Amino acid sequence: MTTKPNLLINLPKGFFKTPAMAPVFKRLGAIAEVRRRSHNTHDEIAKDLAWADAVIMWSWPAYTPELLARAPKLAFSGHLDINQAGARVALAHGLPVSLSKKAWGPSVAEMALTLILTTLRKTSSYHAAMRVGKEAWVADFPIDIDTDERQLTGRPVGIVGFGAVGQRVAELLAPFRCQVRVYDPFLPAEIAERAGASRVELMDLIRNSDVVVLCAASNPGTASLLGKRELAAFRKGAVLVNVARAALVDTAALVARLKKNDFYAAIDVFDLEPLARNSPLRKLPNAFLTPHRAGGVMESVVRIVSWLADDFEAHLAGKPRAHALSEKQLPALDA
Repeated sequence: MTTKPNLLINLPKGFFKTPAMAPVFKRLGAIAEVRRRSHNTHDEIAKDLAWADAVIMWSWPAYTPELLARAPKLAFSGHLDINQAGARVALAHGLPVSLSKKAWGPSVAEMALTLILTTLRKTSSYHAAMRVGKEAWVADFPIDIDTDERQLTGRPVGIVGFGAVGQRVAELLAPFRCQVRVYDPFLPAEIAERAGASRVELMDLIRNSDVVVLCAASNPGTASLLGKRELAAFRKGAVLVNVARAALVDTAALVARLKKNDFYAAIDVFDLEPLARNSPLRKLPNAFLTPHRAGGVMESVVRIVSWLADDFEAHLAGKPRAHALSEKQLPALDA
């Protein structure tokens, strides 16, 4: 009789209570002895990690050499996400790592497209006004049409960060025949070419785009990527969409630009979450806000764990893993 490997599944408790997740956990239980835990610290996880031959977890507790030294049997590590430091430690340790964070990509890209269209067409503003009976109807057509309401078709769009999410945004934009520009210092030229996008420098992208979508990772190279200078360079009436990380934008500078009321921002991520009730962003009519929902649909959640289950099965069978992490992927990870 073959002994099953020990698998630690360390995820927030909600995963284990969600009916949609039951099939993947059942599948894992059929091939491994499973412990379900929700540890947050090194001290909490150390004993279970020492027991485990494999682990499936989010990005925390982050790996350190000391923590991995306490897990001598660990031979597979699957992550929904992982930071650069933890990934470097794991790879240096010789630990096979699988990363499924691209599973968020389809939903995040769809949210980016939604926010672009919502902001250009002002649908959320119309909805809010009609809820309270304060909507404005066109009375003298077409002279009293709001010219700030525009179509997406044919517009120049800039994408900052052209990984899985950025590339999917470009695919979704294809039917709109947009002129797509891309800023990504790590992007191979052939990827941009295949997507029909032009590679440009950041300021060129900002100055020549009606819409700019942030899809980059948060690390020292992207901290406050959009500061006072960059935000001042946006076209009058331009739209900034952030479905990446709040740290990419200097929030104080963003608020100052929004207060000029000649520019729009659709924001899904914030420096502090939940967003403070007294945040100035809540009061700006040209700021369209969503509570960090871009990737968070159930399809994404099932997919992100299922991909790790696939790689765990491949690992056990000695087959190539579809989502194996490599050194070249490190710059695309958050710090």
